[in-house]
Amino acid sequence: MREHKPIIRHGAIVAMVLACLLAGPTAAEAVVPRPAGPVAEPASVTASTPAPARAYRPARAPGDDGDDGPYGFADTGLLDGLDLPYGLGGDERAPSGGGPTRVYRGYGFDTCRTPPLSTMRAWLRSKYRAVGVYYGGRARACSTQRHLNRHWVRSVHRMGWRILPIYVGSQSPCVRGGHLRNHRISTDDPWGQGASEGWDAVRRAAALGFEPGSALYLDMEAYNAKRSRCADQTLDFIRAWDREVDDAGYLPGLYSSSESGIRHIERARREGYDDLPRAVWFARWQGKPAVRSEPVLDRDAWHPHGRIHQYSGSVREKHGGRRLAIDRNRLDGPVAVVG
Repeated sequence: MREHKPIIRHGAIVAMVLACLLAGPTAAEAVVPRPAGPVAEPASVTASTPAPARAYRPARAPGDDGDDGPYGFADTGLLDGLDLPYGLGGDERAPSGGGPTRVYRGYGFDTCRTPPLSTMRAWLRSKYRAVGVYYGGRARACSTQRHLNRHWVRSVHRMGWRILPIYVGSQSPCVRGGHLRNHRISTDDPWGQGASEGWDAVRRAAALGFEPGSALYLDMEAYNAKRSRCADQTLDFIRAWDREVDDAGYLPGLYSSSESGIRHIERARREGYDDLPRAVWFARWQGKPAVRSEPVLDRDAWHPHGRIHQYSGSVREKHGGRRLAIDRNRLDGPVAVVG
């Protein structure tokens, strides 16, 4: 889809500036233009020098369970399609030695097998502009990804898609899914295994053209976090994976179910652990998105720009004549950086 950027002449610019000055700062700040469509080339921002966040009076939007947007605007879609600066909350740090981090706010999907380029082009007719790809990890359900390569990454990026790289590594020793028990974390050295797989995640990401500053999401499927020994071993693995990814200049994220991995990592955050994920991608299939109001998370944790909600799963959709089985996601979080 080719975008036609509007031409603004100098006289119009002067008139707009004068209007803002006469209206005063409150009126000027309230003007947020609605994007005409997906942004083809997201702007880079440096996370290490965040802009100060502004406080707006909360508003509620019935379409998104009352979630406030990243600047306090209700989640009405006003900011959809925008690439936003990472780190406005003040607590987020740039990856160690990494490049600029990009975040995206809008709708996305993930699917087990990476779709061909023709399907990605057809799905530009949908509301989605972000796609999750399972690019590595020994526990991937779809280990064969014949379409996923550097050419695919570069091509979909140029179409206007944002990419969410997902690494399905070793799973918790008390993982609930029986089909994943052959891929459990070693209880002898969970930290060492997490570090090793973190390095593998970075190596595979770089091979596909995901640059430093990219978010890489560790997929930790549902587990019994009430078993303290197992929970400790799982947390060791996650923290070691996070540290390795961060030290390599990438941004570590965590995907898990709200009631197991996400609840567990929020408890670790409250207890003051370091080496935690910079973004959380939580699965709570409730039929509608609620990025900000996830009940197991403190309202201000991983906010702004550190949350993705997988709100519906295992559904089939058809766009542009191409049908896929997908999980649906709502994003206000970091994505891959593609050169």
